[in-house]
Amino acid sequence: MEKAETAARFPGWAGEEWRMLGSPRLPWPRPKGESEPRLSPPRLRSPLVAGRSQRFLLPFKSSCVPHAPASCVNPSARLAASPSCARVHSFMEPGSKMMAQFRLALIQLRVSSVKADNLTRAGEFIKKAANQGAKIISLPECFNSPYGAKFFPEYAEPIPGECTRRLSDLAKECQVYLIGGSIPEEDDGKFYNTCTVFGPDGALLAKHRKLHLFDIDIPGRIRFQESETLSAGDSLSIFETPYCKVGVGICYDIRFAELAQIYSQRGCQLLVYPGAFNLTTGPAHWELLQRGRAVDNQVFVATASPARDVDSSYVAWGHSTVVSPWGEILAQADTDETIVYANIDLKKLLEVRQQIPVLSQKRADLYAVEWKKV
Repeated sequence: MEKAETAARFPGWAGEEWRMLGSPRLPWPRPKGESEPRLSPPRLRSPLVAGRSQRFLLPFKSSCVPHAPASCVNPSARLAASPSCARVHSFMEPGSKMMAQFRLALIQLRVSSVKADNLTRAGEFIKKAANQGAKIISLPECFNSPYGAKFFPEYAEPIPGECTRRLSDLAKECQVYLIGGSIPEEDDGKFYNTCTVFGPDGALLAKHRKLHLFDIDIPGRIRFQESETLSAGDSLSIFETPYCKVGVGICYDIRFAELAQIYSQRGCQLLVYPGAFNLTTGPAHWELLQRGRAVDNQVFVATASPARDVDSSYVAWGHSTVVSPWGEILAQADTDETIVYANIDLKKLLEVRQQIPVLSQKRADLYAVEWKKV
């Protein structure tokens, strides 16, 4: 639709952004003759080119095409250039050729003390998942090393390094979006718990350093202090696919509802958390937190855990899981090494947001959650 025609049909529209169904505080423009703003998108007529719906003008490049370069999906650079982009979501009219369904795979890897073996076996599982039709694949937290403060410096490597170069090659070879769980990263004398994401062309799409360090002390049960060794990250991590935007967190990040809410506000429809809960927090909170983040934000939530190894110094809970925006468990592993598959249907997300439109009912006049670092 041409800008002039749009302005005629929707008076007062600035012509800079289209807004996604269910986005908080962002009602659709009011057409002439209607007294109330729309809570669902107006039916727009746009020409079809080679069977694909023409996208509407956005103030930044929307990478709803395969193999988008990293420069198009670096959220820090894009948001720094235009803070208003935080509220802009790409939208394609119903009936378009945008891919609304895809297969997600979570690799619940049994992690050993031998880094090379972990990397080799991770590669085998990635290839297997890709052969089963997975388009987005995630490894677990600390997939290349034992989980523990004393292990982080020993197994840490720079990025790019041995593990991330291999992950890049695997993503390109298998033509998938690969969420590389996490590895201990060394950078300028500091250590981070870091997740890298690679596209089907092998390009680095995101690098997420764990924002919230796992420092807990439950007397008689477990004490763990990541901050004794690790430094915290300070940036959001969002990448785009032909299917949807994806927000990334690591393990303890899932406990902080504000992060998930900001990801949802910025258009993410899938949140992925590689994580290694333990035998104390796992049975109590693992599933509860995932379902809470999914229902609160009406998004899909996926968690990839290491397999349980009772002989390890830190015993992971396992139970890698995929949760729907309705809070349903779509797929869940037990404790053994395996691959969890889930067929993600984004039409279900839109249905939930239409049926219970909490994202458009938030009281921005009373409260707000915002990302302070631009």
